[in-house]
Amino acid sequence: MTLNEIAYNILNLVRGGRSSNNEHISLDQVKFNVKYYRAMLIRRDFARNGTITRHLEQDLKCLELVKVDASKCCNLPTECAVYKTIRKIPRTVRFNFKDAVTYVGAIDGKANIPIVESHTVQWLPYDKYTKNKMKAYMIEDYLYVYNADGLKFINVRGIFEDPEDLSKYDCDGNDCYDSESDFPIPMDMLQTITQGIMSGELMMLSTSVNDTTNDTMQDQGRPAPKQ
Repeated sequence: MTLNEIAYNILNLVRGGRSSNNEHISLDQVKFNVKYYRAMLIRRDFARNGTITRHLEQDLKCLELVKVDASKCCNLPTECAVYKTIRKIPRTVRFNFKDAVTYVGAIDGKANIPIVESHTVQWLPYDKYTKNKMKAYMIEDYLYVYNADGLKFINVRGIFEDPEDLSKYDCDGNDCYDSESDFPIPMDMLQTITQGIMSGELMMLSTSVNDTTNDTMQDQGRPAPKQ
């Protein structure tokens, strides 16, 4: 089900199947609330259960990397090979003490690169057992890969706050998200979102009166003057 279909369904339920050309509840407003509730419910569900469903995950496919000056990256020695994504990673849902980046690794989706906290990066060259292993970390929405000499592309997956942000990214010649894409949400969570929106943010708007006199202004519930 697409985000447009979800928003139209909620708007139809709020209006009891009735609509007009001067509908004062905008479709964009409904979409915003759907995304807001989705992010909130995902965070709550993870805090309670510690697991996530693959139906929430989105794939950024191949992100290009560029080599950067390691000396300006968390005080790493200059001989360290540090690569950075050319493009920013979309803002993710906030989990407990970490971002909801679910996978960083090879473009075939198999070889995983561990994600570490950025404040620990300066100690990586002194790790006796894993100093020669690749590590990934985030700084200001960019993803960095330590010890990634020669690595040109990387695959990143995650649970993003606004799934529509992926419309700006290329996935095999197409946008990673468009209006025809399935919205990343399971049906049971969609039911909770629909109930929350109908009983909360849109309840007050749904009880107001739509315009019926073709003047783009909401009617005030008073009878029209007699001719």
